[in-house]
Amino acid sequence: MTEPPASSGADGPRDTPRAVRPDNQPASPPDSPRAGPPDSQLPRPGNSQPASPRANPPDSQLPRPGNSQPASPPDSPRANPPDGQLPGPPDGQLPGPPDGQLPGPPGSGPSGPRGGRPAGRLDGQAVEDLLRALAPPVLGGLLRRYPTQFDLCEDAVQEALLAAATDWPVDGVPDNPRGWLVAVATRRMIDAIRSEAARRRREEGLVVATPASELVAGAADAERAADRDDSLRLLFLCCHPALSAPSQVALTLRAVGGLTTAQVAAAFFVPEATMAQRISRAKQAVRTAGAEFRLPAAGAEYDERLRAVLHVLYLIFNEGYTATTGTDLTRPDLSDEAVRLTRWLARLLPDDAGAHSEVLGLLALMLLTDARRPARTGADGRLVPLTEQDRSRWDQELIAEGIALVERALPVGPVGVYQVQAAIAAVHAEAREVASTDWPQILGLYDVLVRLAPNPMAALSRAVALAQVTGPAAALAAVDELAGADRRMATHHRLLAVRAHLHEMAGDHAAAGAGFRAAADRTASEPERRYLLEKAARQASRPRPAKP
Repeated sequence: MTEPPASSGADGPRDTPRAVRPDNQPASPPDSPRAGPPDSQLPRPGNSQPASPRANPPDSQLPRPGNSQPASPPDSPRANPPDGQLPGPPDGQLPGPPDGQLPGPPGSGPSGPRGGRPAGRLDGQAVEDLLRALAPPVLGGLLRRYPTQFDLCEDAVQEALLAAATDWPVDGVPDNPRGWLVAVATRRMIDAIRSEAARRRREEGLVVATPASELVAGAADAERAADRDDSLRLLFLCCHPALSAPSQVALTLRAVGGLTTAQVAAAFFVPEATMAQRISRAKQAVRTAGAEFRLPAAGAEYDERLRAVLHVLYLIFNEGYTATTGTDLTRPDLSDEAVRLTRWLARLLPDDAGAHSEVLGLLALMLLTDARRPARTGADGRLVPLTEQDRSRWDQELIAEGIALVERALPVGPVGVYQVQAAIAAVHAEAREVASTDWPQILGLYDVLVRLAPNPMAALSRAVALAQVTGPAAALAAVDELAGADRRMATHHRLLAVRAHLHEMAGDHAAAGAGFRAAADRTASEPERRYLLEKAARQASRPRPAKP
């Protein structure tokens, strides 16, 4: 994530490979919702026999969301008050939770006091933001009750979110939106279970899977002190080691980020049906692996699983900062989502957690890197390398926040790879012009990074810093050694671009032009390809070095 040369085709060779590629397997459309028997035949918890039919009360006697009874689903007809008499808080603001509670990620719209009346109308974008914030705690609440039914719980929550997105802009937001979603999602999940051919076996398995303590627990829509832990459990579950990196990314964006399948598919340039199949396979893999909805045990297991979570967030940010394919250099929607989720994770973890400093390091790295986004492209979308960027366009607020996080994280706990990369980004951010960059300090930090986590991309970035400190000859030798040790890197477009830049520094423009053209042939990013071809064309007009 550090700064490459002007010729590398991006702002920095990545220290971790970014591999989020479309699936080549044929896709099938996601399962459509299936109708189940009437509510009167719902099984009672704890009873292995199906409940006998009973008459349903009239719609007018159905309990409202927010009181002590379970809320009715959104499809129940209800009367609205006359125009102009819609109750709600003053100035259209939703009441917030008590201090210290964190029902969801930053920017969430927590539920207000209980009651049967709508809290007020919001526009479509405000409702979408509120639903994205409520999705993780609602899914976490269901998983606490049904810890082995991740796939069913996630599908039910998505149906409840769709119902809310349709009803709330028209009828108003309930006083307890989280409770409303939990009640509707619970009904949807049970309906799906009952509609299966093996209905009785599935229902009995669900009852057995329900912890005894939950059978006498409070209402599902009650606020829980464990919401913070539920959100962490959900994030760890989506990054389970049984899943591949692309599946972890997709499931995290869907279940934790609150993105729809269509939004996730668009982010990675794959058909919606393909992404739906990928997410479905990921949920099935979680179930097959017997993954439990719990936090890993403290110690080595916790540290390893947290590293997987941080790696997934890093991959999401990297794909947004420099898209691997397509006509646009960046995907701000992905990088913004990665920053939002990392901020959320930093708030969820206690300050005294041993790994908290590494989470802060990752957040600082994202902020310091993303601060350069406004200057990375020209008016025509052309890639602008670091050496040519207008640094007055860098976001100074993000830089100040990122540097403060680095200073806060480094003295606490063991030094991690994200803290070191953030420190490198901070050195670049503090230089008001290219000539004032402290390259010896950057080279020293890369030496630390390579020792902490030997990685070909980190070694390639170190070669760039080495060239600035000692000259291109030593750096070229380091790049050749790296290419000889790793056959995959030998033809990687970033290594070819760095080598071409070093030849350009040495005055060998013929070799530089050939290298830039070879790198352009191997990148899937259209802006990078155009930039590299422009660099190659400029080499042809420059004089050849004099023979000794």
